[in-house]
Amino acid sequence: MDDLRAKIEEAFADRTKLEENAPAVEETIAKLDAGELRVAESFNGSWVTHAWVKQAILLYFALRKMETMEVGPFEFHDKIPLKKNLAAAGVRVVPPGVVRYGAFVERGCIVMPGYVNIGARVGAGTMVDTWATVGSCAQIGRDVHLSGGVGIGGVLEPPAASPVIIEDGAFVGSRVVVVEGVHVGSEAVLGAGVVLTSSTAILDVSGPTVVEHRGSIPPRSVVIPGMRTKKFPAGEFGVPCALIIGQRSASTDRKLSLNQALRDFAVAV
Repeated sequence: MDDLRAKIEEAFADRTKLEENAPAVEETIAKLDAGELRVAESFNGSWVTHAWVKQAILLYFALRKMETMEVGPFEFHDKIPLKKNLAAAGVRVVPPGVVRYGAFVERGCIVMPGYVNIGARVGAGTMVDTWATVGSCAQIGRDVHLSGGVGIGGVLEPPAASPVIIEDGAFVGSRVVVVEGVHVGSEAVLGAGVVLTSSTAILDVSGPTVVEHRGSIPPRSVVIPGMRTKKFPAGEFGVPCALIIGQRSASTDRKLSLNQALRDFAVAV
């Protein structure tokens, strides 16, 4: 990997070296596609982003030419081919769901008519439900449920920026948006309509005093959309936030429904 990394970083710093280092770019993307390499990974609980791998993705876009691809009745015109050999990989993709080459989807994953972009990684047993999107380089854990219309943001630039990370066992409700490198802890439950950006105030209101987080949801947290008042020159207005209303009970397993998780806290769905 050190040799690959050196060639990628050389080409990224000096685009006149791109053609001579094209094989290294192709090899890096092939390793991403095969799951032998990933954009970000956890070491002892801390996530590390490999900027050079994202640089390789950007260089791959520069190398590729537009082409027309025909898939049954569908026609696409793009630079990046579609992922192949899904049956051998043990992955179910329901038409017209799309997994782009350079993404890795583990065995047992189901992609409904949604989208998984290059550089992303989706864990075993995860459901990418209808019209859910997994953006470039996002890291989705195992046994995660991304409900209908969920938007998981992608990030390629700057290369050192952390991608969105959804840890194992999380349940992400319908129309939730998670972007800008937000980290969702394992087995967390995000209620329908929650929006999480790097600047979103995440308020833990489950105790006697409010505890504020930004950029991350603690493991097993149950989160719903909220609103808090903020003063502006023109007056006071409600600003969206996210409310942590409690923790998943020990009696609920990873396959729980969003309805059941919220009923534990008397919240209507």
